Amino acid sequence: QVQLIESGGGLVQTGGSLRLSCAASGRTFSRYAMAWFRQAPEKEREFVAAIWWSGSTYYTNSVKGRFTISRANDADTIYLQMNSLKPEDTAVYYCAAGGVAWYSDAYAYSANPKNYDHWGQGTQVTVSA
Repeated sequence: QVQLIESGGGLVQTGGSLRLSCAASGRTFSRYAMAWFRQAPEKEREFVAAIWWSGSTYYTNSVKGRFTISRANDADTIYLQMNSLKPEDTAVYYCAAGGVAWYSDAYAYSANPKNYDHWGQGTQVTVSA
């Protein structure tokens, strides 16, 4: 059973930084993607960033240049470094993991929440104006 534990959320002012962590246990698939999604109140869950077993990374346009996804050497922990935070980044951030099957478009595959079987409990990020 895969478990994902997020940490690192909090309250920060506009322009500030936070780093989220997601520790995975029980992962058995070798071809995998791990990702961050977020959900603001009354909005749908949206893709933020993903990192694949190969090291490839993908970002939604609104966070490019501000957020960086990375992983620890053991590959069981991923991070999301968030810089230049804006009030519109306020949301609950979820870590997700899943095995990678066939795909034609890696970004589209990464951004589809249906491709992830395992989810963390979420961590709140609040950016004050």
